Amino acid sequence: MEIRAVKQRFEIIGNSPMLNRALDIAVQVAATNMSVLINGESGTGKENIPKIIHAYSARKHAPYIAVNCGAIPEGTIDSELFGHEKGSFTGATEARKGYFEEANGGTIFLDEVAELPPQTQVRLLRVLETGEYIRVGSSKVQKTNVRVVAATNVDFSEAIQRGKFREDLFYRLNQVPVFLPPLRERKEDIALLFAKFTTDFAEKYKMPILQLTDDARELLVSYSWPGNIRQLKNITEQINVLEQNRLINAETLSYYLPHEDFGNRGMIVSSNGTGTNNFSEREILYKVLFDMKNDLNDLKKLVGGMMQSGVDFAQDAGNAELVQRVFSGENANALQPNGAPSQGMLRLPQTTVTPAGGGPVIEVEETLSLQNSERDLIERALKKHRNKRKYAAEELGISERTLYRKIKEYNLTK
Repeated sequence: MEIRAVKQRFEIIGNSPMLNRALDIAVQVAATNMSVLINGESGTGKENIPKIIHAYSARKHAPYIAVNCGAIPEGTIDSELFGHEKGSFTGATEARKGYFEEANGGTIFLDEVAELPPQTQVRLLRVLETGEYIRVGSSKVQKTNVRVVAATNVDFSEAIQRGKFREDLFYRLNQVPVFLPPLRERKEDIALLFAKFTTDFAEKYKMPILQLTDDARELLVSYSWPGNIRQLKNITEQINVLEQNRLINAETLSYYLPHEDFGNRGMIVSSNGTGTNNFSEREILYKVLFDMKNDLNDLKKLVGGMMQSGVDFAQDAGNAELVQRVFSGENANALQPNGAPSQGMLRLPQTTVTPAGGGPVIEVEETLSLQNSERDLIERALKKHRNKRKYAAEELGISERTLYRKIKEYNLTK
């Protein structure tokens, strides 16, 4: 079967050799019952591959179910996947079929499969190996015949080393690996995708099609697109809606491109060159803390310069208290009764500031709260995305389930 026909059927744009290779593998493996693991950054279009596999398989007339594993709370995911019996837990007023029972004879797509909790990984491994599962609250073994296609943007080698994912389950899912390249490695496709999106949005909003000047086209192709195809589509829609002039130059286009590539900061490159956007919570916090430390250092230099130049900044009690508070980050909630830092605090080295003219020496021991920084970061992400947890989680680089748990932990629900 020609790849061109596959692209037309599923509206896939691009001629990149890596993209063509991924589509070719999907079509070839469709006729088998082998498990497929799709790897690629967020926004690369991984959801198209399982649809192709299902459509060209003998299961095409049976159910196809897509499940976002990262969006289901840990306490209910076993029930969602495998079903439950009446009375098996609070709120279980009747028996319910799970996705594996509903998809019997068909295909189930497990997106963000690396977010599955350990006990669910054990259940999934049993289904893959024997086709057997047990509903929550039951002792009766049931059978299912389901083709499993999974996807992730996580570096599995690191997840396995950290004990977050079972190695045997990884090998069982990874019978056939498919890699979707990031948009920055498909530069020949960027202009094609932009043309497709702007045509679609021009039709949707009844507006003339956007045109790019040469310098705008060069900027479009050279940009790194950390959010991949999803980001390109969103920005194209913004320009279509907001710009009255339908000829877009580089200066106009630059207004819509983020100046900081947040998507590349936490890029992890595996041995096969696969990039993944894999911020852990601790990495996010340390990034914030190091940024805060740099700000504090700049402030110290500023105040120190004022003191050395003869400005009697510390004579005023309010100013002295302000300097002490800003430098140390200490507050009543952050310290224990004995003055020691509470659990979850990061203590930085002690520094001194000496005013000109032999004034009082301010000794500073900088202490930054991991918990406070994390809470503040989550609040800002939620506010930015108007409490849409999916987009806030993507901004933070964590799963929706982790974000949901943190919201409850810090009582951020409104």
